[in-house]
Amino acid sequence: MEQDKGDKGNRGVEQKRKVSFKEWWGDARPTKTAVFWSWIASIVLTMIIGFAWGGWVTGGTAQSLAEKMAEDAVVKRLAPMCVVQFKQAPGKDQKLKDLEKTDTWQRSEYVEKQGWATMPGEEKPDSKVASECARLLMLIGK
Repeated sequence: MEQDKGDKGNRGVEQKRKVSFKEWWGDARPTKTAVFWSWIASIVLTMIIGFAWGGWVTGGTAQSLAEKMAEDAVVKRLAPMCVVQFKQAPGKDQKLKDLEKTDTWQRSEYVEKQGWATMPGEEKPDSKVASECARLLMLIGK
């Protein structure tokens, strides 16, 4: 009889067993609301990661980057022409020495005043071409 009392005591208390993640996941039934907000969170997280670290850019940013790259490419192609115009100038050795004596921030102005940065067919010099030309001329002077 004592065993009967013991059995009755154990029957009332359910034994809790540890549920594995696989079993829990298999039994999980998310609501439509939970699924919807999970999708929204996934989309937002994907966009944040894409724009911050994935290299994604907007159309406007891509346009401005393309314009800057095109302008830089033109400057790199025109600067050697400026150097050629320098090499054809009379008294180029003295002018190169004068350029070397000029302060760094005024060298592009010196190149513009000499007319080396004025490309054929243009009326006035390009300041970016003059700056790159001054940099190239300083490399020649070394």
